[in-house]
Amino acid sequence: MKLELSMVVQGCRLGVLTGLGRAGQHSLEVPGCLLYTRCGTVPHLTQDTLHTLNNLPSVTQLTLNTLAEHQEVLEEFKQGVRKFAGLHDTVLYCSLHDPATSCPPGHITNKTVSVWGSGGRIELTVAKFMALQKAVQPDLYQSMADGETWQINTSRKRVRKSVDRTLAHLDECLLLHHKTQELSGVEVLGVVEGGDVLEERVRSARETAKRPVGGFCLDGLHTAAMETDLRTKLITAVIKELPEDKPRLLQGVGRPDEVLACVEAGVDLFESFFPFQVTERGCALTFPFNITTDPEAAGTGVQVPPTVVELDKSEAAIGQKNGTDNPQEDQTKMTPFEINLKDKRYREDFSPLVEGCGCYCCRNHQRAYLHHLLVTNELLAGVLLMLHNTAHYYAFFTALRGALASDKLDHLKKRVLEGPGKGMSGEGAGERDG
Repeated sequence: MKLELSMVVQGCRLGVLTGLGRAGQHSLEVPGCLLYTRCGTVPHLTQDTLHTLNNLPSVTQLTLNTLAEHQEVLEEFKQGVRKFAGLHDTVLYCSLHDPATSCPPGHITNKTVSVWGSGGRIELTVAKFMALQKAVQPDLYQSMADGETWQINTSRKRVRKSVDRTLAHLDECLLLHHKTQELSGVEVLGVVEGGDVLEERVRSARETAKRPVGGFCLDGLHTAAMETDLRTKLITAVIKELPEDKPRLLQGVGRPDEVLACVEAGVDLFESFFPFQVTERGCALTFPFNITTDPEAAGTGVQVPPTVVELDKSEAAIGQKNGTDNPQEDQTKMTPFEINLKDKRYREDFSPLVEGCGCYCCRNHQRAYLHHLLVTNELLAGVLLMLHNTAHYYAFFTALRGALASDKLDHLKKRVLEGPGKGMSGEGAGERDG
């Protein structure tokens, strides 16, 4: 796995991550994102439905919290999650936690971390963690880490212990990794911890960079953990300690405005859980990002005019995340980048979710129909919304790369950041029941 940079614009790195997969046949453009799944499946979508979308990321994210309880089955199956879940040709990345689900704190020891499956808490030692990786057979995975430092008022001593534990876990994982024949050719991503303590962040990054890892996961900087300015400051400091030719994956950040800020700080990759959260709220992504022509059209083969997004001005900026210690509270709130289709105002709105969008939902259905599906609790609502939200989100990343290549990043930022909020009244649309 190698990161080949073509240019750096205002701190943003544009390039291609090559040599992905056991045979090295896959690549992934950066800045970019992973394909979010639960137990190998994108929520609401079958594999065939998913692949009606073009330009899907070549890397699929798996999470141990959905796989750990199936360890015995996977060990008996012996052929890994790719074949077990019937996945298409894709690169598998295995992370410790699901970025869309909060984990109860207080279950970390010097020897173990815990994940939560449908049956409750599962305690993992390094040996059990590595046995799971052997059963899952990913192409790359995040090393085991202590990430419980995002809560407000976490002491410096606790943060220091988190960094020490994470480095110790990484060393143990690497030792077992090199002894496991089934993991030959698999890349390990080292985890950078440190909470909101600058010195510990820098120490974690510097020490992790000394290890033979293929890339880096920046943990504990997610949306609910801290304000954007502090996150950017910490990422900027961490990036200075990391090698240029290895990718940096940021965990737990998905909002378009935060993605832009983090890309400018030097982040390469993101987890694409945000479309799922928006779908679960019964909402549709509608934020503008086109500079010239619609990037979504390029991914569908459908020729359409440039996207024109008309937001309802009373759907205001929601989801302020200034240091709350409850990530679930933040994740359930609407953002300025979406519309609430449960609202009765859409009952007779016969326009598509986004004018000019090339996704199946926008080409075939109207907002009124999505409103009807949601208020009658039809499962099709989740399918159509997930299709649109996924297409819209990945098109945003395509537009971001295009803006960097054409030196129009400022134009894109203006479209994304000013488009949703222009003329908003300040009323909390997330509190509207519809």
